[in-house]
Amino acid sequence: MSRSRSDGPSGGRRDTRDGSEPLRPNDHVDGARPDDDGVNQPALGVVGWLRWGWRQLTSMRTALILLLLLAIAAVPGSIFPQRMANPNGVTQWERENPDLFPVLDALQLFDVYLSAWFSAIYLLLFVSLVGCILPRTKHHWKALRSRPPRTPARLNRLEHHLSDRIEGDDEDARHAVDLAQAQLRSSGYRVERYDGRGAFSVSAERGYLRETGNLVFHASLVGVLVAVGVGGGFAYTGQRVLIEGQTVVNALVDYSSMNRGRFVSEHALAPYALRLNSFDVSYVPIGQSGQGQAGDFSANVTVRQPDGTEIDDSVRVNYPLDIGDERIYLLGNGYAPTIRITDADGTTVFRESVPFLPQDSNMTSLGVVKIADGLPEQVGLVGFFYPTQAELATGAFTSAFGDLYNPVLTLNVFSGDLGIDEGVPRSVYELDTSEMEQLTGGETGVDSIELAPGESAELPNGWGTITFEDETPADADPAQVGLSESVKRFVSLQTHHDASAIWVLGFAVLAVLGLLTALFVPRRRVWVKATPDGSGVRLEYAALARGEDPTLATAVEQLHTRHRDALGS
Repeated sequence: MSRSRSDGPSGGRRDTRDGSEPLRPNDHVDGARPDDDGVNQPALGVVGWLRWGWRQLTSMRTALILLLLLAIAAVPGSIFPQRMANPNGVTQWERENPDLFPVLDALQLFDVYLSAWFSAIYLLLFVSLVGCILPRTKHHWKALRSRPPRTPARLNRLEHHLSDRIEGDDEDARHAVDLAQAQLRSSGYRVERYDGRGAFSVSAERGYLRETGNLVFHASLVGVLVAVGVGGGFAYTGQRVLIEGQTVVNALVDYSSMNRGRFVSEHALAPYALRLNSFDVSYVPIGQSGQGQAGDFSANVTVRQPDGTEIDDSVRVNYPLDIGDERIYLLGNGYAPTIRITDADGTTVFRESVPFLPQDSNMTSLGVVKIADGLPEQVGLVGFFYPTQAELATGAFTSAFGDLYNPVLTLNVFSGDLGIDEGVPRSVYELDTSEMEQLTGGETGVDSIELAPGESAELPNGWGTITFEDETPADADPAQVGLSESVKRFVSLQTHHDASAIWVLGFAVLAVLGLLTALFVPRRRVWVKATPDGSGVRLEYAALARGEDPTLATAVEQLHTRHRDALGS
């Protein structure tokens, strides 16, 4: 029996007497053996799985997914009332949906921004961004300190390549590369000389600012997250209504609503007192284009500091008032008719300037009065105030102008349970009449109460009287004042404090600058090589882009032109 041998892949020879295919190693396996259970993979172990999970979490794809999830998770916060901003709304929602409320409350849909699932997404996004940035920053730092790469042996293999020839010898070739090195350095390139093997060359690169901008952009996003997350805990925003002549102290109890961060204590507000002296507003006169439109608004206030000093200033639209670290904004305004109610014996049971909320541009305003004690039953009044009363074709009243030319107050009276004894917070601007008896207006057959400033009317059932008081000063000249001061006005002010705003702005500006840098700074490498060959010097110009660079060919041509012009001169 003959015996043949052949060379194996490893340089040895193997026996083929068994009929196996030549040029195959003895241990070659074409397929799975009958007794093989499959591919055996090494077990990852706890550390391996942790490393795999960390790599998944710190990938840019995961960061983008978490950013999208954060935006989606914030949606319920705009659908359901939040305890931090609108506790009365949460109570109202619970009363209207008693069966569904426990389920949604267990899901923390009324505390979205403090919920465990929203915080988890927020923290995972923060960790993911930090995990992306740190390794890239380390790698970028090493790249900044490294030398430009060595000049390729065959530059003509690159796509963007130009060649030229000049007369000269080794000294001329060296001079040509020295000149190219100086030109590239002046253009902002990092340069490195690589001479040897009969050739002289310079390697240059620039565009590391592109990666720097990218890192600045992502680091700024982390900065925004930190500023919003930490700064939001020390921020607070409160709203309150202030009537002319009224003074309030900057304390939590004097705010109609307060939205404060978790780290804001009761003593965090700046100590001062604020008094609304007057509210000035101008209207386009009747007969002119745009008649009735409001012009400039100005809430004239006096601020009293703890040391007793007083400062007169004003709050206008788009011109907030700064007091310490707080900023006060003017949100709205309206009329606050002063209403006095006496019982059947003439004893005053109610006297307040009640804010009526504007319903249209002509200041037709809606208001509510609640009298819990002093009358035989609890009484609620719902009415409209018309600064310039006019009658429509349907017989309904409206206001024809925003200023006081014909002020009229109309009220409907209801008796019954006001719902304030149940311990449930209720808005002072709303009256639930579903379980109350209407005594005037509507289908009662009794006319609504209609009053002008200074007039009074009897309450139903002989319970007492109601008066619409005239606030015009006693020493005012009627010829000059008229009705312009007969009704007080109110303003809605918002006090805002957020020390993180400047940090958020700074990080946002850095993010925009970093993004612009990452988008518009090209990353490229350029080489100039001079090779003397006995009959002259062969010059080569080549470039390679790191990413998209549509101007690379033009850059090579400009380099060639500048270099040849410099050599010629």
